[in-house]
Amino acid sequence: MKTVTLPGEYKSLEKISNIVVQAAREAGLNDLDTYEVDLAVDEACCNIIDHAYGGEGLGEMQCSVEVSDDKLTVVLKDHGRPFDPAQVPEPELNLPIEKVKRRGVGFFLMRKIMDELHYKHSPEGDNILVLIKHK
Repeated sequence: MKTVTLPGEYKSLEKISNIVVQAAREAGLNDLDTYEVDLAVDEACCNIIDHAYGGEGLGEMQCSVEVSDDKLTVVLKDHGRPFDPAQVPEPELNLPIEKVKRRGVGFFLMRKIMDELHYKHSPEGDNILVLIKHK
C-alpha cells in the first residue's frame, strides 16, 4: 500500500492523480477504467477541500492506494466536517442541460464510476472514503 498525506489544496490534486493513475496501471485496469478512477478520486478530493474543510489550506488529505489480484482500492482520509452520503440527493438528470445544477453531481458520479464506495466517520474524528474498482 502506498500512502501520501498532502495539504487540502487544489495543487495537491496532480500528485494524487499521478499516484492513482500509476496504481491503476499496476492493477491492470484499462485506459477507460483508469480515467474513471482518476476522475472519481479527483472529485472526492475536491469535495474534501470544498465541503469537509470549507476551502483550501484548512486541513490535510491522506490518499492510500492498494493493488490486489482482483481490484484497486483507494482510501481517502481527512479531518474535516463529517457528512452522511444518504443525505446527498440524486441529481435531476432528466432536465435540459441549462437547468441542471452545476453542483451536486459529483457524489452521484463517484457512485456510478466505482464498483464499491464506502464512507465512515471514525471515532477519532476522521472521514474515511473507500473507493474500489474491480478488474
